[in-house]
Amino acid sequence: MITRLNHLADYIRSSGRRYRIAIAWAQDPNSIGAVLRAANEGFLEPVMLGRKQEIIKVCENLEIDYKGLNITESAGDYEACRRAVEMARSGETDIVMKGLVSTDRFLKAVMDKESGLMEPGAILSYVCALDIPAYRKLLFITDPAVIPFPDLEQKIAMIRYAIDMAGRFGIKRPRIALIGATEKVSRHFESSLDYAAICKMAERGQLPDCIIDGPVDIFLACDPESPGIKGVKTVLEGDADILLFPSIESCNPFYKGLMLFAGAELAGLIRGTFKPVVLMSRNESLLSKYYCMALACMMAETGNNQPQS
Repeated sequence: MITRLNHLADYIRSSGRRYRIAIAWAQDPNSIGAVLRAANEGFLEPVMLGRKQEIIKVCENLEIDYKGLNITESAGDYEACRRAVEMARSGETDIVMKGLVSTDRFLKAVMDKESGLMEPGAILSYVCALDIPAYRKLLFITDPAVIPFPDLEQKIAMIRYAIDMAGRFGIKRPRIALIGATEKVSRHFESSLDYAAICKMAERGQLPDCIIDGPVDIFLACDPESPGIKGVKTVLEGDADILLFPSIESCNPFYKGLMLFAGAELAGLIRGTFKPVVLMSRNESLLSKYYCMALACMMAETGNNQPQS
């Protein structure tokens, strides 16, 4: 059982394996610092794609010895993304990571139908584990980065991805909270109608083994005292492992607020690809980027790593 993100990093370091990672448009101080920490600890071998002189300058400013690094010149940010994806697809690298390039340009390369990393018929989504000092365990959330307003099919995919990731951390039967502003199903909140359908699917055994309820608010999901205080019965009992949000507009500010005001760190990945894809906000800390790379190594170790025809 991996209960904190530093335990995840310990697990990867102890495996003794080195994973290869291609960073697209790599002249980003936090990315370089995190990558080189992982490389120095022996579990990452980076390929840095971008403007070579800018990458060297960042290394010099960080007082990092860059002479042994694999730094590859790229003509532009999209060329760096395309090449990073190509390297992962061909097996030259195990992981792809976004650097200073914009998310839409990075995902354009990842999602390319001919040369990208998408699994056939997959839904692209994002799952991350939050390590929050005030919470007693890791909290997985989805989707803060990719799907603006997920429909029912997308929500089901998000749940499956989150259950799979939680399982890699040793959580065998996760508690999943379907987050809303109220615990009542209402036509005024379209997501609550999807939540009712999802709960019915879980009752019928149509989802992987989990405990699921919604709509519920954050208190009912994560505070053991709140069900009693509010007089609401929920199988979650205020002990959620996974929170599914109805939109990026609700999920993204939630996790960023926790990072800014509560000292949280995260490890997250794109799901729906056959190689791990690290996609992070440029504001996120060096430590979170480091944890994302450790997570990517764990997922690379156990996931599907070949394109499917």
